[in-house]
Amino acid sequence: MSPHHDGIAYRDLNRNGVMDPFENPTLPVDERVADLVARLSLPEKCGLMFQPVMEAGADGDLVEGTGGYSRSGTREVVLERHITHVNVHALGDARSAARWMNRLQRLAEEAPHGIPVTVSSDPRHGFVENSAVSFTAGPFSQWPEPLGLAAVGDETLMREFAETARREYVAVGIRAALHPTIDLATEPRWGRQLGTFGQDADLAIRMLRAYLAGFQRGPVAPGSVACTTKHFPGGGPQKDGEDPHFPYGREQVYPGGMFDYHLRPFLTAIEEGTAGMMPYYGMPVGLEIDGTPVPELGFGLNPRIVGELLRGTLGYDGVVVSDWQLVTDRVIGGKASPARGWGAEAMTPLERLAAVVDAGVDQLGGEQLTAELVALVEAGRIRESRIDESVRRILRVKFALGLFDDPFVDEDAAAIVVGSDESRAAGIAAQSRSITVLHDDAGLLPLPDGLAVYVEGIDPAELPDGFRAVADPADADLAVVRLDAPWDHRENLSMEHVFHAGSLDFPPGLLWRLERLASAVPLVVDVRLERPAILTPVAAVAGALVANYGAGAAALFDALRGVVPPEGRLPFELPRSMQAVRDSREDVPGDTADPLYPFGHGLTI
Repeated sequence: MSPHHDGIAYRDLNRNGVMDPFENPTLPVDERVADLVARLSLPEKCGLMFQPVMEAGADGDLVEGTGGYSRSGTREVVLERHITHVNVHALGDARSAARWMNRLQRLAEEAPHGIPVTVSSDPRHGFVENSAVSFTAGPFSQWPEPLGLAAVGDETLMREFAETARREYVAVGIRAALHPTIDLATEPRWGRQLGTFGQDADLAIRMLRAYLAGFQRGPVAPGSVACTTKHFPGGGPQKDGEDPHFPYGREQVYPGGMFDYHLRPFLTAIEEGTAGMMPYYGMPVGLEIDGTPVPELGFGLNPRIVGELLRGTLGYDGVVVSDWQLVTDRVIGGKASPARGWGAEAMTPLERLAAVVDAGVDQLGGEQLTAELVALVEAGRIRESRIDESVRRILRVKFALGLFDDPFVDEDAAAIVVGSDESRAAGIAAQSRSITVLHDDAGLLPLPDGLAVYVEGIDPAELPDGFRAVADPADADLAVVRLDAPWDHRENLSMEHVFHAGSLDFPPGLLWRLERLASAVPLVVDVRLERPAILTPVAAVAGALVANYGAGAAALFDALRGVVPPEGRLPFELPRSMQAVRDSREDVPGDTADPLYPFGHGLTI
């Protein structure tokens, strides 16, 4: 039972028998924040400025060992380091996820001021399993990746997705989203395009508005999921398309002078009230703003970008969260994971920590250097008043979400809300709508019933009723082959294998096999475009060529049959050759010569 004061129910978080102002749910947020900040010790304040990864136990247990991406057990993180923002990775079913959340919040009640834990997540409603970027849907409803929703280009659909995802997040207690990703996909080789809204700023802005409206529902409030929009000031123009998760991809370049174009969606995010903003790892090379060179220092450590541009020029006063692991080197899974504070490699970890705070960042992702930050303040290197600035911003969101008043979730309700039949059906229909028909030169679409079908990349058991699976192309009326966009396989650094980068060319052996297959039977090819692919030789042999951005077999065949008509339009252009890609400028959308299929291409059937 909650205690009452003058008829007001409240949580006695500091257990003193008095309803202090920060515990009073009727007071304005800023008044509650000011009261709590004045009560916090320096270690408690510093704890608020970190957001590490936390693992959830399989049955909703709190994990006390280390392993995976967790550096410490749960009790140490929450009660000893005073950390109250965590990024959860793998979750079990909805009931166990909700159980874990409630146990975590009960643990937080043992802290001196009972500050509830804000749990964040990377996207988890799609198809990509990459612990640094996103998770497969699991118990949640499954939708096309953001790139696929952008391919449909329907704000109503985007809002429906965001509302559904918000309900499912809130049901298990996830109250912060480390998304949307509004980087513009202007470099065809870059490996993170599937999480974006494509190459076009106008399209990204339309999708962003609907996304934030569905997740945050206006100013952050109880029932909202607070969004951290990323990666400021635009992470798309990576040199040669390499990603700055890795040392060889640290350089971000603007040969076409398009810095302002990449900035445009972030201006909208600020207008729409995004709760958080995340700078990327990239280190700008040769960039000037207002005629003055920008230091060649990763965006998250760069005072010109965070302090002057974001805070000063653009007036952003929300929470700035750094991308993960700017400060410390790690070994994960037996492989090196160097600190990603590019341009500051010669600094010590303590110096990098101070540089991130000096730049204007409020919270460090993937780090838990609470004692080190306390030491920097006590040594006079960082003013406590600077810490207070960040703490106020962070607490403002936590109070606005209603977590101080009720952070707990209903485990039974979570099992009903998450992955409901209605939500799953909506996600599958969206997958079908996002399919992009690139060509149908042989007039194969829509597919009629009654065909004998040979498949590759599809489980024959997943063929819909009305089709008969055959094992030999010679016995088939039609072949349907699903491919992934190609990439160069890399295995040296931690997580390198899940970032698909490098050449966009398919290997010659695969192309030879497709030619042989097409000579024997009419061929439909479906390519999953997590980034562009050089489809020129594939288009030459496929009777029909389509693209997906995350779609199950049932959704694909619904689109191919016209049961749910495919509506997708390419959210980026598809280059004709790798030479055209190499000759293009990283920051310029649609910059490859004579593309095979331009931005916005897509046929109806």
